[in-house]
Amino acid sequence: MDLNSVHVFARVVELESFTAAAQQLGLPKSSVSRTVTRLEEELGVRLLQRTTRKLHLTEAGQTYFERARVALLSLEEAARAATDLSAEPRGTVRFSAPPDLGTLNLADLVTRFVRKYPRVHVEISLSSRYVDLVAEGFDLALRAGKLSDSSLVARKIGSDSLGIYASASYLRKRGRPKTLADLAQHDCVLFRGSNGKCEWRLSGPQGEKRVTVRGPVNVDEMAFVQQAVNAGLGIALLPSIAVRLAGARGMPLPVHLFPDHAAGGGDLNVVSPSARFLPASVTAFRDFLSAELTALWNSV
Repeated sequence: MDLNSVHVFARVVELESFTAAAQQLGLPKSSVSRTVTRLEEELGVRLLQRTTRKLHLTEAGQTYFERARVALLSLEEAARAATDLSAEPRGTVRFSAPPDLGTLNLADLVTRFVRKYPRVHVEISLSSRYVDLVAEGFDLALRAGKLSDSSLVARKIGSDSLGIYASASYLRKRGRPKTLADLAQHDCVLFRGSNGKCEWRLSGPQGEKRVTVRGPVNVDEMAFVQQAVNAGLGIALLPSIAVRLAGARGMPLPVHLFPDHAAGGGDLNVVSPSARFLPASVTAFRDFLSAELTALWNSV
């Protein structure tokens, strides 16, 4: 079957006119009409009812058009994919990440990426809000924790948990808690708490323990929690990866309290929508980000 005939037929249907289709395709109207006629003869069915005023799809024509359109779109995507593989990545990549992941030094990674691919423009949204990639037009996102959307394609970077940390200066001033219950008597830096308190669910050798802690500061950004701990404000739950990265960069390390207990963390993933074609610019950024973050994760 001549795919060009299918393409011509689809254009006639979409524009509802032989004349308009001929103009768009740059062909004589007579050629367009003959092409559709040959397609009908090849299929052995009437696809279009022609009147002096309007074209009407037959039932067979409607069924054929709907399936042919899907096939043509798939071919167009395949052509774009093949072209992108041989061309330098270019275009815009829209990327979302939680601000809490600033410890991963995303700015440095993005800087190196755009220097490697100068024709790619990266738009970054740092937000604690859980964005809808498809509805809001994002190409990629970094997601920490359990993925609630099973339609996303995920590349796992690593797994992490939250440990209990405090600065040496705070412990000198307030003393070191000897039991988990002692945490209730200490100042804690609260992450997304409520009314000055927060419940920590800690897993350990004896199973899960729940401790209600209180503190003078409640915040919704983990990077602030880490800075507050280093400043001696109180005890907090911190991602282990964030502490390890800080140590690798020569920053003061907080004291790890109750190392046999941890709060649930989860996986870090680079995710993309599964139901749409990824251009070369998005694929290049996804591959670069995944490789660099995985190497970083495994180096500390």
